[in-house]
Amino acid sequence: METRTQSGVTSREGQHNSPKLLESMFHALYVRHYSNRTTDTYCAWTRRFVRLHNLRHPKEMGEAESNAFLTHLAVAKKVSLSTYYHDLYACFESRSIWCTQPG
Repeated sequence: METRTQSGVTSREGQHNSPKLLESMFHALYVRHYSNRTTDTYCAWTRRFVRLHNLRHPKEMGEAESNAFLTHLAVAKKVSLSTYYHDLYACFESRSIWCTQPG
C-alpha cells in the first residue's frame, strides 16, 4: 500500500525508516524557511544516500558512508563538479538536521 506525504514522498509498507526520516527532514527544512525547491532537492539526495546504503538511517552512518556516496556520484554517475559540490553541501546540511532530531 502506498501513501503520499506532505513532502511528496511516496512511502510503502515495509520501508518504515526512510519515510519517517524524509518527513522529519521536510519539517525541519520548512521550519528553517528553506524554499520548496531546496527542500525537495535535499530530500531527494537524502533518499538516494539512504538507498545506496541499503536503507540504513543516516544517524548510523559516518564519514566513510558520506565519502562513499560522493565517490559514487563522481565515479559511477559522472556528475558535474558543480553538482558534486552542491551535493557535498547538502550532505553537510542534512547531517546537521539528522543529528539535531530527537529519537
